[in-house]
Amino acid sequence: MLAGGISVQFGGALAVTLMPRAGALGVVSLRLLVAAIVLLLVCRPKLRGHSRADWGTVVVFGIAMAAMNGLFYQAVARIPLGPAVTLEVLGPLALSVLASRRAINALWAALALGGVFLLGGGGFSSLDPAGVAFALGAGAMWAAYIVFSARTGRRFPQADGLALAMAVGAVLFLPLGIAESGAKLADPTTFGLGAAVALLSSVLPYTLELLALRRLPASTFAILMSLEPALAATAGFLVLGQSLSAAEGAAIALVIGASMGAVRTQVGRGKAPAVEAGS
Repeated sequence: MLAGGISVQFGGALAVTLMPRAGALGVVSLRLLVAAIVLLLVCRPKLRGHSRADWGTVVVFGIAMAAMNGLFYQAVARIPLGPAVTLEVLGPLALSVLASRRAINALWAALALGGVFLLGGGGFSSLDPAGVAFALGAGAMWAAYIVFSARTGRRFPQADGLALAMAVGAVLFLPLGIAESGAKLADPTTFGLGAAVALLSSVLPYTLELLALRRLPASTFAILMSLEPALAATAGFLVLGQSLSAAEGAAIALVIGASMGAVRTQVGRGKAPAVEAGS
């Protein structure tokens, strides 16, 4: 589980270094395209025997996945990786709080809002407003991703739905990447780095998390997912040289604490939330 989280965040850091070559939209296009090709080859999903509702679900899942990745990469092009993931994780946190409907969740929401307030220096003066907006939008799409991932999993065997949704996302996003970067995407070095981002951010973590879910309770899995902002901050520091102030570190800790608390509240009711890989 930790290996999957590290892979995702270091893949995100690598994506930031690739953006000067291919642009944010180009990097997303390469990530989705390569991940879709790999998953389709491995899963070989059947195209027949599915209802219109099945296809509708997988298409919406693919749209949510593409939007989540596109918005997140626009965010990390403008603000550091650690704060971007911290803001993004508010989407799944809000989903968990709303699903529980218990008074104690007001505490977790207050902790998270306190973290966001600290992160923005009391008014987001230290962070690019557009980057903040993109990160929050990515969080909303992450929540949608979780909902439709669960629905797709119920309708398609194994990882077939994921492979098809990834293909939908790649088809939708590729024109945007071509419009922004054009022939740059075909450069061997750029394509190779994009393939590395796809493997680190999509293929490898999805595989590792499936293995983890066979050994860990879903509640433990979800709590470990809450550590992603800390892993993102570490990757941003080691790969990109992005340091955090004491206030930003405290903000990330508050959001992690709120996420863990919300998950434990759900578990206390006998319901472990279904959480899938994020950006």
